[in-house]
Amino acid sequence: MRWLLIVWMLWAGPALAVQPDEILSDPRLEERARDLSRGLRCLVCRNENIDDSNAELARDLRLLVRERLVAGDTNDEVLAFVVSRYGEYVLLNPTKGGSNMILYYAGPGMLLLALLIGGLYLRTRAKAAPRGSERLSADEAERLKQIMGE
Repeated sequence: MRWLLIVWMLWAGPALAVQPDEILSDPRLEERARDLSRGLRCLVCRNENIDDSNAELARDLRLLVRERLVAGDTNDEVLAFVVSRYGEYVLLNPTKGGSNMILYYAGPGMLLLALLIGGLYLRTRAKAAPRGSERLSADEAERLKQIMGE
């Protein structure tokens, strides 16, 4: 019985949220719409593309993409229109230019900075004299004898 449940779960797979009334009659345009939809984030569902989301806003975005494609826009023009309207957050794969460069290079930059600081610390620590290697002066040795009661 358990294996039947597993087979059913694997067979069912994820259901797509695209409704039959949204599908374009031209298969090429529909394929382009699906490709674009897979790269756009649902603003309600967080990290789910609009092609898989059942949210009303995702449906509106899918319809907007299809409307722009039917109007004759290229894929880049459609993406530019959606980004101008909703911001760059709508892209599942943000661009690697502009202010996003900080995000792409901050991690490796901080790692290199930490390695540099750690290396300098270890280098200066190795050059330092070991603790407790200083000899007592004659006055200090005499004072220690007095304290110890010798």
